[in-house]
Amino acid sequence: MKKENVPQDLSSLGKITREVCYATDSTGKYVTQLSNGWDVKIKALDVAWEEIDGRIAKAKQQVLNNEASPLLFFMELRLMDFSILADYTGFWKWQIKRHLKPEVFNKLSETKLKKYAAAFNVKVDELKSMDVHED
Repeated sequence: MKKENVPQDLSSLGKITREVCYATDSTGKYVTQLSNGWDVKIKALDVAWEEIDGRIAKAKQQVLNNEASPLLFFMELRLMDFSILADYTGFWKWQIKRHLKPEVFNKLSETKLKKYAAAFNVKVDELKSMDVHED
């Protein structure tokens, strides 16, 4: 792709960062060129974020229906899986899976709740209520 043809489709990420692309200059030499975004990539990211938003909403509903503990909601919200959460908290994956049960979660000690709250960057009461205040 020629340097002047590098896509400059502004996306929400374009306000924060730009991407380095390789293109050819007028002599055919490869050079780097900054791009604000590319329409195809923007659409793909939008589709991915819509799916993530759907998973977060589903997790929240499961918690409200008492089918899961708030850990499920925060795992989806923070894009964490069992391995990542285990690394942040020091709990075994099987323990986290057990803590996803509302009846088990409601009996967790304050110490364990603080570990989870720290991993999700919330306060313990926000963890219990799913009340999230983003910066």
